Amino acid sequence: MSAPVRDVPVPAHVMRSTGTRTVALIFAFFLLVAALIGSLAVGARYIPPAEVVNALVDALRGRGGGEVQEIVVGLRLPRAFVGAFVGAALGVAGALIQALTRNPLADPGILGVNAGAGFLVTIGIGWFGVSDIQGYVWFAFLGAAAATLLVFVIGAAGPSGATPVRLTLVGVALGALLSGVSSMISLLNPTVFEGMRFWGAGTLTSRDEHVLYAVLPFVVLGLVLAATVAAPLNAIALGEDLASALGARVLRTRIIVIIAVTLLAGAATAAAGPIGFVGLMVPHVVRWFVGPDQRWILAYTAVCAPILLLAADVLGRVVVPPQEMQVGIVTAFIGAPVLVLLARRRKITGL
Repeated sequence: MSAPVRDVPVPAHVMRSTGTRTVALIFAFFLLVAALIGSLAVGARYIPPAEVVNALVDALRGRGGGEVQEIVVGLRLPRAFVGAFVGAALGVAGALIQALTRNPLADPGILGVNAGAGFLVTIGIGWFGVSDIQGYVWFAFLGAAAATLLVFVIGAAGPSGATPVRLTLVGVALGALLSGVSSMISLLNPTVFEGMRFWGAGTLTSRDEHVLYAVLPFVVLGLVLAATVAAPLNAIALGEDLASALGARVLRTRIIVIIAVTLLAGAATAAAGPIGFVGLMVPHVVRWFVGPDQRWILAYTAVCAPILLLAADVLGRVVVPPQEMQVGIVTAFIGAPVLVLLARRRKITGL
């Protein structure tokens, strides 16, 4: 048995009815399709959206297609799908961490998960000679899992337990430590520096179907696990004692969330590097419009986070032509002001 969403006054900006939320979610899905088409159209060579659609239709029908089809289907389509799944993974991982810690300013980056994944990838490149995504994935997963468990173990030590503030402080400290050590290793080892030069900034450049196939099963599994804990997370938002009294299985939910976050953050970091702010911004903005129900928050985040990441990737291709600005840098430029605004607000949207 899971608890219903808290019966609290609904602010004017929150969508009240299920029908309104459903229509808005469908609209967000069409925006995601538009973002995907934009990602396929924009690049070193601009291809009009009509030609993009024609190239996709011809590819689906098995027609050979010339240079435009090769660019759209062979080069840009895998990159766009990688961006979409990485965005969904980072966004949902952030929403899960925010719900579990009851901290609306938590995300995989702030809690050290991305830094843990990046640290182990650095070790894999420097000491084990890892050079492809199949190797990155496992090191990223191990690092993400270790960082997540370490943050919760340290944060839970002491009489007050794992409070949101303690978890955030431990995560920030651990993330800073791991990032500093990773940077030191990169500077001392030319092989690691070359391998981490673009990956460490967060990038979708040169991401092909091999990257997509390597991370897709883990992202899908993480999203499925996230869907299974959406209702129990509504109960945990009331407090763990009350959630247990209402029949929610708190320990089971916590374990599933940790596994899901590890899968999602580990896969996303392995595929595109440590991209920050997506898991912080999107769930928070979504919660502002749909309210505290985790079922709607996770659904909207899974659609809206890819829109943000794809838009940032497209923006990175056009701001410094003919070069590209890495997507992790663009999201940082967007996310830093948003984080300042969130911190300055008198009332942060409740969980």
